[in-house]
Amino acid sequence: MSAVVEQIVQARLIVTTHRSALLRVTLRYRADDPLAVRMGFPAEYSLDAGPEPVHTPRSAPEVEWVFARQLLAAGLDLPTGDGDVHVHPAPGQRTMVELRAPEGVALLQFGAPELRRFLRDSYLAVAEGEEYRFLDADRELAELLG
Repeated sequence: MSAVVEQIVQARLIVTTHRSALLRVTLRYRADDPLAVRMGFPAEYSLDAGPEPVHTPRSAPEVEWVFARQLLAAGLDLPTGDGDVHVHPAPGQRTMVELRAPEGVALLQFGAPELRRFLRDSYLAVAEGEEYRFLDADRELAELLG
């Protein structure tokens, strides 16, 4: 099965307590990688993007973060995360996602209803608890061993 769920949402990148930037984030879920969700960000918001990126309208570059679908789901209701990705609820039906990298930390604010809708659609593609049925152990092992 190659079901893909993709949703474009608006997020607010918190720069300082008085400064933020709106950006489009692409949320992706693939049935062939059933435990993960992906967040794609415009490359110009990357901490290590360097000089202004050059791209054509058809091939706009993006930076992609991949982390556990369960982490995103749990973080809608309770603070969760360990390592590079932390998710927690915020007042006003918002959800905060903190991404940590050697270059720095990015704090993003999402509308919780949009994230819940994305997760609901991902559960229609692969039901929660049924992910093991879609795992390809040989492929996963090959990717790990690179």
